[in-house]
Amino acid sequence: MGIASLHPSYEEIILNGTNFTLFLLAALVIAAVPGPGIFYVAARTLSGGKRAGIASTFGTALGGLVHVIAGGLGVSAIILASAELFTALKFAGAIYLVWLGIKTFREAGKWVPEQASAVGTQRVFREGVLVEALNPKTAAFFLAFIPQFLDPTGSYPALQFMALGLISVALNTLVDIVVVMMATTARDSLTRRPNLLQRLRQGSGLFIAGLGISLALARRPNA
Repeated sequence: MGIASLHPSYEEIILNGTNFTLFLLAALVIAAVPGPGIFYVAARTLSGGKRAGIASTFGTALGGLVHVIAGGLGVSAIILASAELFTALKFAGAIYLVWLGIKTFREAGKWVPEQASAVGTQRVFREGVLVEALNPKTAAFFLAFIPQFLDPTGSYPALQFMALGLISVALNTLVDIVVVMMATTARDSLTRRPNLLQRLRQGSGLFIAGLGISLALARRPNA
């Protein structure tokens, strides 16, 4: 056996051209459809500005990659198969979102300049990672969506899963960045109306908390 044969080729990891094209189209449509992730990033941008929005975007992207790797290794399937594990992860994510929303609401009265400190940006990034990583609905989505496009005749299904998951996360991130830019434009138009901007930031906090409540009410797939 040669050394080259020990490593999977690009064709073995990805899949045939037809399936890959269908996957790209489906993933792009799903990424563009407004969902909790887009609303979360928009709320963070309206609350903290462009830098906070970008940090949240890359934070949720890293959190999404956690689910991609967990899905490829079979960890996500174990969590979704267990009512106890699913519930524990769900409520951990829900409580964190509600806490984050209340915190955002309470901080709305404090003016946060666009030139936010690196420490503040890092905090928002970490929050984005936790928000996405603690969301079992993301794990359920990847497990339901990606296997439809795996090549059953190909090798290395785990690597196929991870490769397609990485592409899906990248598309979601690109859409989120567009949303950040749009939300930044809307926020900038309100900078001369501080009272209205404060109300907007408070509303963003309430919305984030609402996402937490929605997550708490989510049911386990096939439960």
